Amino acid sequence: MEIFSNLDPVVQSVLSQISDGILLTDQGGHLLFANESARRLLNLPASLDQANLRAIGGVNLNLRITQALIEAGHSDAVSKAQTGFVDFEQSFELGAQSRHLFIRTGLVKRPHHPSTRLLLLRDVTDLRRLQARIEASEASGIITQDLRMRELLAKVQQVAPTEAFVLIQGESGTGKNLFAKMIHNQSRRAAGPFVELNCAAIPESLIESELFGHVKGAFTGAVETRQGRFGAADGGTIFLDEVGELPLHLQAKLLKVAQELSFEPVGSSKTQTVDVRIIAASNRNLRDAVNAHHFRGDLYYRLSVITLYVPSLRERKGDIPLLIQHFSEKLALRGYPDNIRFSDGALRLMLEYPWPGNVRELENAVEHATICAKEGVVETDGLPQHIRAYDGSGIAPRFLPTTPRPSIHSDEQLRGQILFALKKCHGKKSEVAKMLGMERTTLWRKMRKLGLN
Repeated sequence: MEIFSNLDPVVQSVLSQISDGILLTDQGGHLLFANESARRLLNLPASLDQANLRAIGGVNLNLRITQALIEAGHSDAVSKAQTGFVDFEQSFELGAQSRHLFIRTGLVKRPHHPSTRLLLLRDVTDLRRLQARIEASEASGIITQDLRMRELLAKVQQVAPTEAFVLIQGESGTGKNLFAKMIHNQSRRAAGPFVELNCAAIPESLIESELFGHVKGAFTGAVETRQGRFGAADGGTIFLDEVGELPLHLQAKLLKVAQELSFEPVGSSKTQTVDVRIIAASNRNLRDAVNAHHFRGDLYYRLSVITLYVPSLRERKGDIPLLIQHFSEKLALRGYPDNIRFSDGALRLMLEYPWPGNVRELENAVEHATICAKEGVVETDGLPQHIRAYDGSGIAPRFLPTTPRPSIHSDEQLRGQILFALKKCHGKKSEVAKMLGMERTTLWRKMRKLGLN
């Protein structure tokens, strides 16, 4: 029978309503009392007759308490009972469930009775899991407090341990490559290679060789046998950025690799087998590209077993101040002035601007502003001109061809408008020209003049 079972009913009722767990034990570690929260947190049996701190959830809490006392500076904790309270955290494996508890414990003296050990238990499982996600995201360069991004990070942790192919979609500059690396680093392939290929950066005549390699003499200039990216990624992960830019005939060959994990290098009839996980990314909506017959539907469905969408920066503007601070700290490590502060006006403009280049553009803007800061403060005139010139409407104003001799200011404004329209129209220049109210040939000349071609 529990020693404290005859507590006043009101006291028992109060203790049962407390969300923190409460345990009382004798000096030998035998449990004398447990409130309802403690029973739930530790999956304690209905009767405490055989319960002991030496064996709860696979943990010897007696030993763990001694260790915590020694860590707190009580070097004689083994030989002498300590009356002071000590705090520590401990994980428990309770069947199929794991739980992380914050524990505060100490000896409590009672008149005419031996000392009793009190343990106060608080469940911090969700908090520690969230902190682990935050630390994992920051270690990968992903700085965010946005709810949608947090949900995305949680999904990454769920997907990473599997072997499923992943398609990451989002605008340029949102950090799709960082999510790809995070998936790789949290998978069983983390010790293997992580190989990247930007499909839009390789000439069409060379991309097949880049992907699958070639043998000596396969084509003019092939003076030696060369391993492709798939071969280099064997045992690890291959990240195909801008996969939507692959020509259709290569999409068919990629489909074979995705289905069979085998391929033939250019100029060879010998099949090579690899063990790779494919993570693909695109700044275009590949489902729309499938509907427009620009991307193979069978390849799309093979690559998009799991599809992740990375929000644009303008969809998570609450992260902008956090990212500004992060980039300022990075710049300080490179020798730039530290303790740079943005004025309210400058921060307002940074929040209003639509960031067509997303996080990558923001990082460049922070560096520009840091260079132009006056006495450690970034004012509005220290921001890049295209940010200052943005009118805040969310849609670029129509170009007026009658404007005489555009100034540097209007050129920068037009540059920002064109960049914004390109992102809104997914790079389709005919739609950009229509949005800006100009002929396509005029748009082409303006883009060439501004170095945007």
